[in-house]
Amino acid sequence: MVLLHWCLLWLLFPLSSRTQKLPTRDEELFQMQIRDKAFFHDSSVIPDGAEISSYLFRDTPKRYFFVVEEDNTPLSVTVTPCDAPLEWKLSLQELPEDTSGEGSGVLEPLEQQKQQIINEEGTELFSYKGNDVEYFLSSSSPSGLYQLDLLSTEKDTHFKIYATTTPESDQPYPELPYDPRVDVTSLGRTTVTLAWKPSPTASLLKQPIQYCVVINKEHNFKSLCAVEAKLSADDAFMMAPKPGLDFSPFDFAHFGFPSDNSGKERGFQAKPSPKLGRHVYSRPKVDIQKICIGNKNIFTVSDLKPDTQYYFDVFAVNINSNMSTAYVGTFARTKEEAKQKTVELKDGKVTDVFVKRKGAKMLRFAPVSSHQKVTFFIHSCLDAVQIQVRRDGKLLLSQNVEGIRQFQLRGKRKAKYLIRLKGNKKGASLLKILATTKPTKQSFPSLPEDTRIKAFDKLRTCSSATVAWLGTQERNKFCIYKKEVDDNYNEDQKKREQNQCLGPDIRKKSEKVLCKYFHSQNLQKAVTTETIKGLQPGKSYLLDVYVIGHGGHSVKYQSKVVKTRKFC
Repeated sequence: MVLLHWCLLWLLFPLSSRTQKLPTRDEELFQMQIRDKAFFHDSSVIPDGAEISSYLFRDTPKRYFFVVEEDNTPLSVTVTPCDAPLEWKLSLQELPEDTSGEGSGVLEPLEQQKQQIINEEGTELFSYKGNDVEYFLSSSSPSGLYQLDLLSTEKDTHFKIYATTTPESDQPYPELPYDPRVDVTSLGRTTVTLAWKPSPTASLLKQPIQYCVVINKEHNFKSLCAVEAKLSADDAFMMAPKPGLDFSPFDFAHFGFPSDNSGKERGFQAKPSPKLGRHVYSRPKVDIQKICIGNKNIFTVSDLKPDTQYYFDVFAVNINSNMSTAYVGTFARTKEEAKQKTVELKDGKVTDVFVKRKGAKMLRFAPVSSHQKVTFFIHSCLDAVQIQVRRDGKLLLSQNVEGIRQFQLRGKRKAKYLIRLKGNKKGASLLKILATTKPTKQSFPSLPEDTRIKAFDKLRTCSSATVAWLGTQERNKFCIYKKEVDDNYNEDQKKREQNQCLGPDIRKKSEKVLCKYFHSQNLQKAVTTETIKGLQPGKSYLLDVYVIGHGGHSVKYQSKVVKTRKFC
């Protein structure tokens, strides 16, 4: 055993030159920390019963050692690749025999022993190539120095190793049930419900277990380590140190290692990150979600996109050891959006359309006769709405519409027009639409660019208010209505009154002030005024102006609240 420990200590330094240089340490502190498990995270020695994390540069092999002190000892070695496949091999290293001939325990020169061990390949026990979590297990292993060689030929990557001589009692990884599959029990357009059988580690051994669900659109994951590697990918750049250079705390943060003063805790001498010889890797934006749900074994994933394939993985995590085991993941495609009923538009007839918030509606116009032009009148009653018009599949128009708009498109024999209306994010949309091949007289009245009502403060009296509004060059009928409101009439109430599609026919006869025709060929003079009389002193009134077109369709101007003087 003395021989074994001496060889192990000597191997730490010469073999590091074949892989990467160990960080420099104070010698006295190093001797003290070799007995501390924290030391093993950066050395070539695997501690018994503790998982270590490390990093591999592409095409640069790395070697680790594990000591078995007695014959007939159980041995388990588990290697977890994170974000790239690994090639790894476990060998039993033959140690030099004592050559004193008398069993005196006198060792050969250490340099000679070291060279013997490095030159000897050892007996290969197990090898594996891939990205699965794989392990070597033996119920009876000889004493000796076990050698683990790892290589990544695809890219720089990190990985985890766990080795133990007491696998039966340790059980750091949660055990999977006899059926380790994740089942999809319910499937909707935006939701998927998953279920799985509980881990015996929780149900039988009563150890604290939590389940973590991972959702993504690319593939299933074989380890939680791979998920965390994907989640911690830097959106901009990931800097990898050049082999042979010391690590800095900055490097550890980018490789997924804890960055909370790692160097200080381990007695490392912090050094600035070298600028020369560093490799820069761009990482794509991560589209993956990890949700830990406690000890429940059923979960509904929500806010998914319709008609989209998703991959679902479940990991049982031992809360005490933070080590995990992957269930057999699954995948599913969410259901398509329900096909919308297409509304048929009739030539020259106004159709009312309601569009949900962020929703869409499809309309179809198929003229029965040949035509040279098609005219669409759109009246958006509330918020703006997006309109797209396609003729026989070809996109002709795509615009946002607010208020009243008219679009005239070139016609085509036996053409069919598909209109798509899309609501906005603020709220539901309400609109009126008319399609015609014979726009002799507009069903919708023409409007000025400014549809506000102007109130003249200096002309206010205790019983009257004077207002003005703009007209157009087209002769239209204007009707003005008044309604008494409370002094605290607020914006929310005003917004409800702002539906421009509500006509004067819903108003009480007592609210009507007058109707008159008005137009002007000179747009600079297309303005009219009106004095509303018979009001009460100190009261607030809501004033509305409606313009009515030739087809009887009306449009409301923006409402205006006026208040009469209290004392005159």
